[in-house]
Amino acid sequence: MSEVPIHPAASVVLVRRGGAGRVLMGQRGAGAVFMPSKYVFPGGRVDSGDHSDAVNLSPVCAARLGQHLLPAAPPPAALVACARRELREETSLSLPATAPLRFIFRAITPPGGPRRFDARFFLADAAHIDSTLDDFSGAEDELQHLHWVSLDETRSLDLPFITEIVLAELRALLAGEDQAGVPFFDNSGPVPTFRRIA
Repeated sequence: MSEVPIHPAASVVLVRRGGAGRVLMGQRGAGAVFMPSKYVFPGGRVDSGDHSDAVNLSPVCAARLGQHLLPAAPPPAALVACARRELREETSLSLPATAPLRFIFRAITPPGGPRRFDARFFLADAAHIDSTLDDFSGAEDELQHLHWVSLDETRSLDLPFITEIVLAELRALLAGEDQAGVPFFDNSGPVPTFRRIA
C-alpha cells in the first residue's frame, strides 16, 4: 500500500466579536471522503492557482509560517490565498486583501486516513467582510448548515479532535490570553509530536 501524500491546506477561523464571540462553521457531507458529517471551519487544500501579492500578516506570523516546513511547502502567500479562496468558495463571504490574518494553529493529520493535510489555521475578524454576514446563497455545496455558532454551542457539535483544540485556543485568544507560540500537532514522522512554533 502506497503512502498517502501530505497536502498543504489552509482554513479561516472567522469570528464575529461581541459577547462571547461567534465563529462560522459548516458541516461536511455524509459522503465526504475526509471527515464526513463533521463540523469544520471553511478551508481546504492549496492549489496551483493560489498566489497573492498582498499578504497581510504580521512579521511574527510570516516567520512562524516558515518554520518546520515539509518538502515543497508553499510560501506564506499561497497559504493566505488558499484560505481566502476557500472561505469565498465555501461560504460566499470574501475577505479583502487588506484584512489582517493571524496564524494561530497548525496540524498535520496522522497516517491511516484516506487523505492527509498539513493545515494552517488563520484567525480573521468578520468585521472586515463587506457583504451580509448571514447570506451564504452563493456558496458551493461542500459545507452544509453554514451558520454562526457561539463558542459555548460548539461543544454540542460533532467536531474533529483537532477542531476542538483550535476552538480551545480561540477561546483563550478571545479572552485576551497571550499565545506563547503557535500550537503545532506534527504527525509527519513516526512519532506524533506537539510543539509551539515560537
